[in-house]
Amino acid sequence: MEVYTTENEQVDAIRNFFKENGKAIVVGIVIGFGALFGWRYWQSHQTENMARASMSYQQASESLTGGKADGVSRMEAFIKENQNSYGVLAAMQLAQHQVDKKDFAGAEKQLSWAAAQNKDQNLAALIDLRLARVQLQEKKYDEAQKTLDRVTAKGWVAMADEVRGDVLVAKGDQQGARNAYSKGLASSEASQSLQALLKMKLNNLSS
Repeated sequence: MEVYTTENEQVDAIRNFFKENGKAIVVGIVIGFGALFGWRYWQSHQTENMARASMSYQQASESLTGGKADGVSRMEAFIKENQNSYGVLAAMQLAQHQVDKKDFAGAEKQLSWAAAQNKDQNLAALIDLRLARVQLQEKKYDEAQKTLDRVTAKGWVAMADEVRGDVLVAKGDQQGARNAYSKGLASSEASQSLQALLKMKLNNLSS
């Protein structure tokens, strides 16, 4: 590295440096500011998009729960246009509506989509529990068990054991069902209401 001993030499060196590299420095500064403002713009754009999605979701949800003729189609359109957390919530709500209408195939489709799109572990457990119950209604017992195998989040496993027991009862596997219910009952995660339900199901197996 060169060492400059006089003030004039230092000034000349600086001038020469900017003469040779000034253009690159300016471009770097422009890019730096562009990236900063671009990031802020992106954040603002994302916030606006989420606010817009929230309003659209509320409108579609009210249309569905209000029993309007276009409620289902509006919710389906919203889900198609929003592959994000709002879309996942909308798919879950539409699936519940379809379960109420005994449209289990439609509910399975929505919940399977929601499971694929979702990235939250706790919400994933809830989606899978609902999906397994729907698959149980469709007599897709093996698929329901595979769905329940994905439920590993703390606080949800005991509930998965309860649904697994129901699946095994439907398959005619009384001992397997007893084991599943007993496992859920022994779990420290089981709430008092879940414990009471599991005890009742165990007693029904014994009768």
